[in-house]
Amino acid sequence: MYRTLISVDELAVLPPESVLLIDCRHQLADPDYGRGAYAAGHLPDAHHLHLDYHLSGPTSGSNGRHPLPDRQRLAVVLGALGLAPGIQCVAYDDAGGMFAARLWWLAQWLGHHEVAVLDGGIQAWTAAGHPLTRAEAGSHPPVRFLPRDGGMRTVTADEVLANIDRAQFQLVDARGADRFRGENETIDPVGGHIPGAINHPFAGNLASDGRFKPAATLRDEWETQLGGRPPQQVVHQCGSGVTACHNLLSMEYAGLNGSRLYPGSWSEWVAAPGRPCATGA
Repeated sequence: MYRTLISVDELAVLPPESVLLIDCRHQLADPDYGRGAYAAGHLPDAHHLHLDYHLSGPTSGSNGRHPLPDRQRLAVVLGALGLAPGIQCVAYDDAGGMFAARLWWLAQWLGHHEVAVLDGGIQAWTAAGHPLTRAEAGSHPPVRFLPRDGGMRTVTADEVLANIDRAQFQLVDARGADRFRGENETIDPVGGHIPGAINHPFAGNLASDGRFKPAATLRDEWETQLGGRPPQQVVHQCGSGVTACHNLLSMEYAGLNGSRLYPGSWSEWVAAPGRPCATGA
């Protein structure tokens, strides 16, 4: 059972009937990109799920750009694809796991722990000489997937606000360093970061080949940055609760288990007037 990452070589030898493949390719600036990329070629038997329509809930203007989906609705979607106990779910994308990590977190949140991100994504798959296809996905029998407590914890905006004074947990922002400082903000209406947060851009989890750094390396880097804070006192956020899952996956892969997610993240935070914001490093 793979619970964090799976390599191309490991995936290639798994019996197809034991694997549910999910193509999570997406581009924030082009919401139709993922479906087009999937139609042009995908891993054999892979299904495509859309970040906006399947892996997020409705936006209200105050709950962030990618709020968590309804648990039961997502369970129905995954059950229709055949996700069941004993099935290894594998998520992949072409962005270093940026979007696949969201599905990884959501599946864990629903209580399905046999889920992993394909390390290196579709690029690693094709570089190893494995084929793509345009054919329809092979189908597992649909099942009634029942969500249960998966151990993935979240915090609310109110808890984050209270933490500014109480400092009970360390907030970690996965956005790029320039957006964290309040520079070059092109997505959200306000630039900067939540007071007290530290910056760990998610791309820093990856080596130059697009794969995750070794677990031991990631552990050393996280422990150095967190300064001895245990994982249970770490909360991840980003712009909208997507790349924050990449940092959470990185910590879990490194053996630093138990950190939490602030799903609304910066886009929810700045939607309410009066919440404090900081700029600079």
